[in-house]
Amino acid sequence: MNECYDLIIIGSGPAGLTAAIYAQRARLYAVVLEKEMVSGGQVLTTEAVDNYPGFMGIGGFELGSKLREHADQLGAVFIEDEVTGISLEESFKVVNGKKGSYKARTVIISSGAAHRKLGVPGEERLGGRGVSYCATCDGAFFRNKVAAVVGGGDVALEDAIFLARLCKKVYLIHRRDQLRGAKSLQETLFSLDNVEMVWDTIVEAIEGENRVERLKLRRVKAQASFVLEVDGVFIAVGITPNTQVFEGLLTMENGYLAAGEDGVASVPGIFAAGDVRTKQLRQIVTAAADGANALASVERYLIQQGKAWNT
Repeated sequence: MNECYDLIIIGSGPAGLTAAIYAQRARLYAVVLEKEMVSGGQVLTTEAVDNYPGFMGIGGFELGSKLREHADQLGAVFIEDEVTGISLEESFKVVNGKKGSYKARTVIISSGAAHRKLGVPGEERLGGRGVSYCATCDGAFFRNKVAAVVGGGDVALEDAIFLARLCKKVYLIHRRDQLRGAKSLQETLFSLDNVEMVWDTIVEAIEGENRVERLKLRRVKAQASFVLEVDGVFIAVGITPNTQVFEGLLTMENGYLAAGEDGVASVPGIFAAGDVRTKQLRQIVTAAADGANALASVERYLIQQGKAWNT
């Protein structure tokens, strides 16, 4: 930890990669710390991206690869390490990882989010054996079989639509009587003959010997339990921001880092971008915008501190 960076970027999803691109263009001495071996974040598990301007229908893995390629061509530096926390040292920040510690004047946290779990019996035990959180990753295993999707937002609807192309039957289980997803997705979903809605229902347990065989369900209003025979269940009930290691250091709201569009977090010199920060919409386009905005704030902060770039 002898060297001191201008900037450390935590995470290499669309927000982190965009920040890395802008950091190279700004000639900052920066490094990206990424937990996974492959950059891209959650976009890697998306079959097709239709709402990123200029790249309609592009595969998620391809888009993630293009973002990383852009950063690589500009000379961005990446280190594979899992961050365990941040400590403050005078005017510097020390980012601690499992493999080492890294010192910088500023930090952008773009560590993304993880799939939220139902927390019901059988979910952990049958994980990877019929329980999945990514339809585009595992849908092919359920070709011509019966699958269920749990959730009512955009991701749940997208998963059900995708699975309907492969499965002979798809159940969409939602705890309310109305979906939260985009109207265009709802229209597509309701037009599919092999998709059946299971309204006002929650999952009580996921059952099966060696793999998923059935779901134990309960009607919310009638308080009546029943069983649904399925070969697999895809859980799409939201995400949890990867911010646990920053608790006690930064102000949070429901687990998300409190930060506006400028990315400025509660500790001077620390910024938040992407799914980890408080905001209305969490999509690839907003993550990329966050990365650019956070980098602009980093530059402004360094200028105000009277720090010259380490170039």
